[in-house]
Amino acid sequence: MSSDFDGDRLSALWQQQFPRVPPVANELRAACTDRWVRFHSLPGSKRYPETEDEYAIVLHRYNTLLDELFEGTDVYVVTVAWSWEPDGAELPPRRPEVHPEGSRWTTLAHEDDPDPELHSYTHLYADRRPWRPGAVDEILREVADDVLSGVIITDSGISRVHHPYDGGADVIAASPEERNRLRDDHRAWLPRNPAGL
Repeated sequence: MSSDFDGDRLSALWQQQFPRVPPVANELRAACTDRWVRFHSLPGSKRYPETEDEYAIVLHRYNTLLDELFEGTDVYVVTVAWSWEPDGAELPPRRPEVHPEGSRWTTLAHEDDPDPELHSYTHLYADRRPWRPGAVDEILREVADDVLSGVIITDSGISRVHHPYDGGADVIAASPEERNRLRDDHRAWLPRNPAGL
């Protein structure tokens, strides 16, 4: 069940927490290196689940981290669609099906290219809801299958961010100490790459 959503409040909070970073999930890691940690969603860093048992592992890992970050709080759930025109047909078409509560929050225009046919638009949809495990499982399954991308789940003060992607999740913790605790508690889920990717 979605609580009242106030897009202006969310914009102000985002600007306060991330003044130089737009609400684009994959840009947060570089802006918050001291609070960032990545977790993989399947053993052996396997990228995509192929069986229901593997989907269960993926959802368990996503929900475990989400619960540790957001237990007892409200969260903003942000999903993303893209189009070639400001109000054109959006991709992916399943976004409204799995996030019907999402209200249009903002649109980011990408008009740097001199050719107007190459301009694109990123549309962000958000809702605010009480966190509970399983609350976003339908969205997370679409992320795991690389149908949805750019998803952001954050607390109502935007002090913590969970960005699930196909293969894992990037977490921006509230502090370096919290990041270290999460990393230490879930060492088996960490990437083997020395850079943590």
